[in-house]
Amino acid sequence: MSGKLKVLGFAGSLRAGSYNKSLLRAAADFMPEDANLEIFDIDGIPAFNQDIESDMMPEKVKDLKSKIRDADAILVATPEYNFSVPGVLKNAIDWASRPYGDNPFDGKPVAIMSASVGMLGGARAQYHLRQIFVFLNMYPVNRPEVMVTFAQDKFDESGRLADENTQKFLRQLLENLVNWTRRLGE
Repeated sequence: MSGKLKVLGFAGSLRAGSYNKSLLRAAADFMPEDANLEIFDIDGIPAFNQDIESDMMPEKVKDLKSKIRDADAILVATPEYNFSVPGVLKNAIDWASRPYGDNPFDGKPVAIMSASVGMLGGARAQYHLRQIFVFLNMYPVNRPEVMVTFAQDKFDESGRLADENTQKFLRQLLENLVNWTRRLGE
């Protein structure tokens, strides 16, 4: 695999001031030089409805599926709601992986990161996402695990990731995603 890698990123939050959206923007700034990150906003994807998955798939879902297909790798930033994956993120993944037999995630490397105002930084949501991604035949990056705890203290007023230690872990995750993607593409 040569040339610049295309990484597609999306955050599992619709909130305007989302720390996970800010984390994704930081990833765009820290992406290794041999890769580009395109950020897709999942806002506007309707609730999954199997009755319309084939004949009347929403345009936003078609766009997401196309961007996933075109990407070399996926990067997901997720909050944790009620000890698990946010409904909007699971909904976007469900839409994109359907109908059965048309899964653009198949065989893609994926990195997961999370930010939370709590002390676990989204760890449980990450675990559940790994289960989902393994089922979808994706290849998760194992280390480092980027779980931004007490996110309100790690970002400045403008939403910029200000914590140097977190920046270091994020850079390493992105380097590992790029290296993993190249290894899998050999």
